[in-house]
Amino acid sequence: MNKEDSLHKVIPIEKADDAQSSVFLYASMPKIYPRTVHGLFARWRWIGVFITQLVFYGLPWLEWGQRQAVLFDLGARRFYIFGLVLYPQDFIYLTGLLVISALSLFLFTAVAGRLWCGYACPQTVYSELFMWIERKVEGDRSARIRLDNGELSLEKLVKKTYKHILWLGLAIWTGFTFVGYFTPIHELGMEFFQTRMGSWEVFWVFFYGFATYGNAGFMREQVCKYMCPYARFQSAMFDKDTLIVTYDEQRGEPRGARSRHVALADSGLGACVDCDLCVHVCPTGIDIRKGLQYECIGCAACVDVCDGVMDKMGYDKGLIRYATQNAMQNGWSTAVMWKRIFRPRVLIYTGVLWTLILLLGFSLFLRMPMKVDVIRDRGMPRITQQGEIENVYRLQIMNATEVKQGLHIQVRGLDGMAVFASDEMQVDAAQSRWLPVRIGVPYDNLQPGSYPIWFDVSNDDGSLHVTEKAVFLVPR
Repeated sequence: MNKEDSLHKVIPIEKADDAQSSVFLYASMPKIYPRTVHGLFARWRWIGVFITQLVFYGLPWLEWGQRQAVLFDLGARRFYIFGLVLYPQDFIYLTGLLVISALSLFLFTAVAGRLWCGYACPQTVYSELFMWIERKVEGDRSARIRLDNGELSLEKLVKKTYKHILWLGLAIWTGFTFVGYFTPIHELGMEFFQTRMGSWEVFWVFFYGFATYGNAGFMREQVCKYMCPYARFQSAMFDKDTLIVTYDEQRGEPRGARSRHVALADSGLGACVDCDLCVHVCPTGIDIRKGLQYECIGCAACVDVCDGVMDKMGYDKGLIRYATQNAMQNGWSTAVMWKRIFRPRVLIYTGVLWTLILLLGFSLFLRMPMKVDVIRDRGMPRITQQGEIENVYRLQIMNATEVKQGLHIQVRGLDGMAVFASDEMQVDAAQSRWLPVRIGVPYDNLQPGSYPIWFDVSNDDGSLHVTEKAVFLVPR
């Protein structure tokens, strides 16, 4: 692609000598064709792909008792996570989980840069899957370049059509699985085959599928470079003791091509043979030899391919490797480098992170799987025919266990109270219900005003017990 093809916005500018020059304001991005790479870090990337997608695609199909193991039922406002049933009142646990995730990201970034981006980010994972399909259908880098630059032919039409059919199939399946976390996936599957899916379910299946298809199939590195905010603020979490993918400039320069039969000492050159393979395998198309760049996602594909070249040349590996800037500049050993990596900043992150994890786990362990909300009726208290002042309350009782619970309600706080409640005092498993409760107190026992009372709600065997405070009003 020449310069004229890649630049498509030209504005003429008059100079003082009446000559004209052209200033190019907008440039189309050339397509990146990452080359296949094999090695240690490539295997780790595929392990990350396998684990994350096994969890994502497999988790909705797991059963727990008589229901889906992980289900976020927005309509019923209940969230099922294996044996745990959460209600909107348990939003604090989601907040804690988000804080833990953010601190984990800060910790991993401070230690080893963009590990999340390179190995577990959904954008990276689905881009790997889509590029794997592309390589299987169209071939490796050179074959794909020839196919794209060639004239339209039957082979090109068939390969492109087949590739996009596979991409769309994977994208729609991804959208279907995503919706399966919010609608029971077995029911969703039956509705899909019977064409009875709800409008919102159809919308989100195709919306999430379209987003996957567009981001992983077309936008790829542009999402990482221009749309992801993490790429922009990562520098605030980096320092010179952060482990990053680094080119050893002292060892590699001056670079240049040479025969593998010429000894490195006799070549008059550095270890870099200037093959540009590190650029060809990079999913964001950068040259790591130019130093740390925000576009680098830390996938270490350049490390794998460079180590392969060093093996063929008979040189030591590690021309491109994970290292810190201080280690490179000062020539530190691996032991010294790792000692500096675990610096006070990292230890503080680690301590705070583990403290939050333990607190969240301890809170979940002590969590009472029954919740009670007491709401006093808005109406004014009334005086009954028996000469009692009566207040009416509504109790919302939420059962977060997997078994039906029989209930016992007691009220304390005032002398002579009479409690009138429904005869049916049960709540089904993982359900909630409203129970009306009337409380009467002899009129002569109290002066006008408000009095605190307490509702004690327990189950049949007494293993669950909740106390909630309320107010009893006596009118003037």
